[in-house]
Amino acid sequence: MPGVKVDEERQKVFDEFARARMPELLRFGHALTGNPHSAADLVQDALERTMLAWPRVEKQGDPEGYVRRIMVNRNISIWRRRRREMLVLDVPEDGPSRGSVEPPFRDLALWDRVRALPPRQRTVIVLRYYEDMSEAQIAAVMGSSVGTVKSQASRALAALRKDSAAFADGEVRR
Repeated sequence: MPGVKVDEERQKVFDEFARARMPELLRFGHALTGNPHSAADLVQDALERTMLAWPRVEKQGDPEGYVRRIMVNRNISIWRRRRREMLVLDVPEDGPSRGSVEPPFRDLALWDRVRALPPRQRTVIVLRYYEDMSEAQIAAVMGSSVGTVKSQASRALAALRKDSAAFADGEVRR
């Protein structure tokens, strides 16, 4: 059957794409969510959705951009649904676990502060400085106005500046 051969070939191309881009997608997911486990879930969900639309995505020519867009949109949907921080009884142990994806930042204290930002502010900072998107591009991705992006960025940067002495002079953890 000729259709089966084409489907197998498309599946093979998708598998190669997913394997090749997985580390970068996990780092991007980690930057968006602030959590390696949530990042892995986000990447898995985005790749599942991409696989379902693979023939169309492949024709468009930018499969990684498509996956990243899904990741941003899904992350926004998740934090819109939650709207509140989840309180836990026990504080989780801090530190990298085996197989965790650490972002390529030298200043881990700054990264910890970015991770502590509210989800919208963190998303704007990640898209602006990690993905190098313009305010208009960020607004389009987040489904908000440029003014909202600017105000979220301003609040995030103000919060980071407020604590800048703490992570500029503090020891870098390993």
